[in-house]
Amino acid sequence: MRMRVLTALAVLVSAYVHLKLWLDGFRHLDKIGPAFMANVIGGVVIAVLLIVWRHWLPPLLAIGFGLSTLGAFIISASWGLFGLHEQWVGWTVWTAAGAEVVAIVAGGVVLMHEWRGRSAASAEPGVTLRRPQMH
Repeated sequence: MRMRVLTALAVLVSAYVHLKLWLDGFRHLDKIGPAFMANVIGGVVIAVLLIVWRHWLPPLLAIGFGLSTLGAFIISASWGLFGLHEQWVGWTVWTAAGAEVVAIVAGGVVLMHEWRGRSAASAEPGVTLRRPQMH
């Protein structure tokens, strides 16, 4: 459960940074503003799901959240994205990037744990898996 909480906190930190940037003026940018708000809402939903739903989907969503958010920033810093050309400068950039890396890595650990748990449960004594018979 600790890794789920860590993953949820990482997603929330990234969502918070995007909310702060949205409030600081990014909301006025045509495509970036709505994307930042979608990031905030999605991050909160994913964080809640990580805590309340013990399933493989929330950690997979956290990994996707981290990869897509960090990937969009890297694209913006390298080539520009929707007219925005960011730089690797400032606490918001490094805080969000760090949180997204943690979300990716910790989400991966949680996901592997979920899959291992499923494999172990299907191999419990008394559970027989049979192959369908072909006639």
